[in-house]
Amino acid sequence: MRFSSQPRPAYSAIFYLLSLATVSLAADADKTTTSTACTASSTSGAFFDLRPDMALKLNPDGSKPAHSNGAPTVDYKAKGYDYGSNFTLNICGAVVEPVEDVIGVDESKWQNVSAYYTSKGDVYSLGLQSGALVSRGKELVLQYTGGSPCGKSKKREEGALQERSSIHDGAAYRDPDYEREGDATTATKTLESKPTKETDEPKRRKSATIFFSCDRDPGAGTAQVSFIATDPDECSYVFKVKSQHACAGVEPHTPGSVGPGSVFLIIFAIAVLVYLLGGIFYQRTVANARGWKQLPNYSLWASVWSFICDFFAIATSSCARFLPNRRGYHYISGSPSGRGRSNRDDENRLIDQYDEEWED
Repeated sequence: MRFSSQPRPAYSAIFYLLSLATVSLAADADKTTTSTACTASSTSGAFFDLRPDMALKLNPDGSKPAHSNGAPTVDYKAKGYDYGSNFTLNICGAVVEPVEDVIGVDESKWQNVSAYYTSKGDVYSLGLQSGALVSRGKELVLQYTGGSPCGKSKKREEGALQERSSIHDGAAYRDPDYEREGDATTATKTLESKPTKETDEPKRRKSATIFFSCDRDPGAGTAQVSFIATDPDECSYVFKVKSQHACAGVEPHTPGSVGPGSVFLIIFAIAVLVYLLGGIFYQRTVANARGWKQLPNYSLWASVWSFICDFFAIATSSCARFLPNRRGYHYISGSPSGRGRSNRDDENRLIDQYDEEWED
């Protein structure tokens, strides 16, 4: 048995096609779906998109942005009722109306404030913008963090200062007969060096938690925001938003992501690769086949190809009958003049003459 040093064209072509298929599968596998801001998907397959509820700023000329698609252009307002202040906020974005002199927030972050309220002329932030929409069971939640310092932080510091002053005041009225001077100095240094628990704690900052509910009213316009409650420390604020965009929907297929059809094609391509590679390996090593006969079930695929070729030939020949130049019959030697008819009459007379002679 002689082995050829050069690979056959059919063999090399097959593996070239397989390599191209492998590269395309790897490219499809690299395209993964990335999470989009202000959208969420639940474990049950529901998809939520609140981007149409995000208030957008108008263009400098006063016109709406090109990608607004009916989005509001003003911030949402919520009445505080017994809280004493009203709230202004946006959904998944910073407020449209710029704010200044925000208490406890760096000036560079004023443009990122997503919720705030005003009390006695002071602006208090309830958190910076965030698009991390989360689906927890049947609840759709959005949270803003990093707002102004909580209201009770100053009260805690004042309480610590009063406690220190009471300790020192009590030490001033002690009888010197019961306390030595060295012990008093040691106690004073201990109090000065030991920090209190309140000063070590980092400042808590205000935050806003927004719960969304589905509004199936077809006549509903923009989303409706309601203030629910706040904790006693005035650190966590809870809001509720009713919106038609908070209703569960079907996630649209985004370009570049792997959809159901792509997954099916990937599985089918892998199955074809396994079939071809396994069959070629068996035919080449066990059956010692070469050329196109290395393909698995070569006779079956050859018969299928011949059937396709025959069907194509039959279809083309049937369609050729309907062409204008193939309609009816005509004589090759015929002519539009009467010469052809006279030739046929001569032939008929000659045949009749032969018949009479044969009868005689």
